[in-house]
Amino acid sequence: MKKTNLAFASGAMLLAATGCNENKLPEKPMNVIYILADDLGYGDIGCYGQEVIKTPNIDKMAAEGMRFTQHYAGCTVSAPSRGSLMTGQHTGHTRIRGNMEIKPEGQFPMEDNTFTIAKLMKQAGYTTGLFGKWGIGHPTSESTPPKMGFDDFYGYNCQRMAHSYYPPHLWHVDEKVILEGNLEGKREDYSQDLVHEHAINFIRENKDKPFFGMFTYTLPHAELSLPHDSIYAMYENMFDETPHNGFDGYRAVEKPRATFAAMVTRLDWYVGEIFKELKAQGLDKNTMVIFTSDNGPHREGGANPDFFKSYGPLKGSKRDVYEGGIRVPMIAWAPEMIKGGIENDHISAFWDVMPTFAELTGQKLDTATDGISFLPTLFSWKGQQQHEYLYWEFHELRGRQAIRKGNWKAMRQNISSAEGASFELYDLSKDLHEDNNVAAEYPEIAEELNKMMDEVRVPSEYFNFGFKKQ
Repeated sequence: MKKTNLAFASGAMLLAATGCNENKLPEKPMNVIYILADDLGYGDIGCYGQEVIKTPNIDKMAAEGMRFTQHYAGCTVSAPSRGSLMTGQHTGHTRIRGNMEIKPEGQFPMEDNTFTIAKLMKQAGYTTGLFGKWGIGHPTSESTPPKMGFDDFYGYNCQRMAHSYYPPHLWHVDEKVILEGNLEGKREDYSQDLVHEHAINFIRENKDKPFFGMFTYTLPHAELSLPHDSIYAMYENMFDETPHNGFDGYRAVEKPRATFAAMVTRLDWYVGEIFKELKAQGLDKNTMVIFTSDNGPHREGGANPDFFKSYGPLKGSKRDVYEGGIRVPMIAWAPEMIKGGIENDHISAFWDVMPTFAELTGQKLDTATDGISFLPTLFSWKGQQQHEYLYWEFHELRGRQAIRKGNWKAMRQNISSAEGASFELYDLSKDLHEDNNVAAEYPEIAEELNKMMDEVRVPSEYFNFGFKKQ
């Protein structure tokens, strides 16, 4: 791994704080469940201000745990966001910086020697499992869940195939599982119910040993689709609806608003089932559960984030580097370790998760990351380190970059256009919605952050804003 960039200097090579009397880790290894929603906006759940869609289980989790208000995804679309999460690197350093497709199934892979969160947890003696969407490799690559440290895997290898909730097949470890109920135009086997069943079984099967589960449900990503059961019935006749005819490559849906709302509530129901299972197995006092989303809300398949105010008080949605595209809900729950009912404004991002889990498991990270453990914040310890900056890049729509330093947020857009990139600067402490570009008023800050966006990234052969590798 290259260490030729100053950005790595801000990453943490952390030792767990077991030597400090104030900062004591649990005596027994703590199980970890990391729930990753797909395209769930900052404002899509009740505890973040949603007033229409019902999310009682996630809201209860927040009431009993810690709700973060300044947590950021790895990117504004799925694959690079998940690549950042897996590696502890921001998208100026990760190999995967965009949704590059591999035909017939899969996406651009991580390198075969990549150190991942799953490998970290296996190193600490944990059984590891991923259930849901992968999207950062293809079935014949070295970048599949079993080869990247997961003992068990059930779900989608390919995020493109995950656009359908009734796919012809899923994967179990490294074997293709044909879903007979979805062949020849049938729609009988709902993928999320199957994924959830495997996730619950993973908890049951590993109740007597430390486990790390990543539950990467694709809800509420497009297509808009789910069984018309009691959850759908809650919303079926609630809204004035305009059918979506499927013109954007997704299936037609008669009632997109009701369907989207029901998908979020179905996700919430899964969360409730997870907590019930933890309690039933006697694991609720020794398990950390984290809930978050991979990026901001989407507009595909008939979804309308404007109607539900899915981005909450923020500006933008998926594919934007405005706050609405990258700032995501994050709730952490662990009885007796994480204080309940706490709202926390600590600034953190996906690349902090690896160092956090390293500290939780008492390990030293021997690989360079851009992250800083936020375990002191979770456990109310002293000595929480802060980021010098956060950085994102995005390689569709002519290229976009963003950097945050303190309350200052700068971005470039249309990077590869013939006219040249535009530049924007915002003071988030005064302008959370990013309405007033103050670059002309603060030229020194603008110059500093504009320069930093070049300095904190390593050029990529595959993702370099249309320019040749330097």
